[in-house]
Amino acid sequence: MSGTAWGNDSVRRARVRGCLLGGAIGDALGNPVEFLSLAGIRRAHGEQGVRGLTADEDGVAGRVTDDTQMTLFTAEGLIRAHSRAMLRGIGGAETAVIRHAYLRWLDTQNHPAPPGREGDDPVRTGWLRQQPWLYARRAPGNACLTGLTAGHTPDPMAPLGEPGPVNTGSKGCGTVMRSAPFGLTGQNAGASFGLAARCAQITHGHPTGAYAAGALAAIVSHLLDGDSLPGSVLRAMELLARHPGHEETTAALRAAFELAAQGAPSAEKVESLGAGWVAEEALAIAVYCALVLPRAAQVDEALLLSVNHSGDSDSTGAVCGNLLGAHHGDVHLPPSWLVLTEGRAVIAEVADDLSLEFEHAVQWPSGRYPGC
Repeated sequence: MSGTAWGNDSVRRARVRGCLLGGAIGDALGNPVEFLSLAGIRRAHGEQGVRGLTADEDGVAGRVTDDTQMTLFTAEGLIRAHSRAMLRGIGGAETAVIRHAYLRWLDTQNHPAPPGREGDDPVRTGWLRQQPWLYARRAPGNACLTGLTAGHTPDPMAPLGEPGPVNTGSKGCGTVMRSAPFGLTGQNAGASFGLAARCAQITHGHPTGAYAAGALAAIVSHLLDGDSLPGSVLRAMELLARHPGHEETTAALRAAFELAAQGAPSAEKVESLGAGWVAEEALAIAVYCALVLPRAAQVDEALLLSVNHSGDSDSTGAVCGNLLGAHHGDVHLPPSWLVLTEGRAVIAEVADDLSLEFEHAVQWPSGRYPGC
């Protein structure tokens, strides 16, 4: 992997920050209502549903879930893979390095605190795994857990569209909710799409799970370059159409695009796209909410729309936040929600490090981002 020209660094950094922080806000908004029906949400919060960050079962507002956790480890893996390639003068290890990053996330689910380094184990290294707040188990997806224990590293040259060997029939939203960072590297959308799709098959084998992850990465890549929300989605659909077996993902995106043109938004319209438990539905819901309320002044309403439904509210909120943040930048995120979002400082730091690595190929302090 190699960086490309970044143009206006300040704008791009704001979009990278916006993407990761926006995703965390959407995740935190949806977390307390993830397993409630729309009727249940309305009973608990009024006819308009959730109107801001609400307390979870422990009475704490602003907590993120595995969606934000895995997104951060995706970003860390990309930094480490690029740093390795720059230092050694060769690439090609991205999928393996990103799988190691996901294994560090798996440690956060299996241990109460950072486990000790075991000899030359490449997994238990780096500064991100040392953050205590990440060691929280918040309903992680079963395919993510079992897929990582299966030990599969996808072939970076394998053609897309074939089922993967791990969780072959699974297309859960665990692929798409973690994949926005693949679009934040400054590479072209095609490269972002391909790497995201292949890394999805570390845990999920269904081609639609891979394509939804790739499509999100491509949309984010176009947004980072300053394209509009509708233009970014249409370009991602054009990219999808080149790949065998894309139809399910393309149909979901087309449904979201067409629904956004049909007047005022509603929770019922959101639910017509599905529940978000599977990858293409989560992506479609997030895309619809971003398209139907596209202005910077509507970010809060779009995020609320994305979580007030009978489904995987934290994942749809996270992906919608990724899109809105990548489009508008961090300055337009609702400040009263941002300040309460768990891990805000670390998320912003990872975003800045991702920008710096792909802009300048930084020489990091020893042990911060080992190339493995």
